[in-house]
Amino acid sequence: MTLWLVRHARPLVAGGVCYGALDVPADARATLDAAQVLAHALPRGIAIRTSPLQRCEQLTQVLRGLRPDLIQNSSVDARLAEMDFGRWEGQRWDAIARAELDGWTESFASWRCGGAESVQGFMARVGAAWDETLAMNQTAVWITHAGVIRAATLLAQGQRQVQRADQWPIDAPPWGAWRTFDT
Repeated sequence: MTLWLVRHARPLVAGGVCYGALDVPADARATLDAAQVLAHALPRGIAIRTSPLQRCEQLTQVLRGLRPDLIQNSSVDARLAEMDFGRWEGQRWDAIARAELDGWTESFASWRCGGAESVQGFMARVGAAWDETLAMNQTAVWITHAGVIRAATLLAQGQRQVQRADQWPIDAPPWGAWRTFDT
């Protein structure tokens, strides 16, 4: 089984702004370009799960228009949404109080970013989606976010928890690109 993890196209948000759970659209042209490449790459009969955030839904809708065979096997999965940064959402990263960012670094696993979600909670929800997808034993694609792909990278390595910020993967596919895992 292969799991495809596709990152949404470039969002329409200013650089340096925190936008995890913030529901912002993606650039329409970039979405079309990404969907066209993906439509040619994906195998037939693949199951699609998508984040409920509109930047992912946009890519899923365009992809289904290009590949009608994907309409039957698609669903929205809230567990594939980006991490929720609570009151930090929509703020510039450099405007968030240094003490809050330091607190997150010092208590990386359990700190509730912006009062909302912790990395530990985020890993647990992505892990639940991961386990369910693997149990299906069918090639699948997730239309999702960089944070979810980073979490899945750890899950693919058998790592369910992250205690320190330096353990969190930095690498993620560019907007509209993907990573695959053979399980």
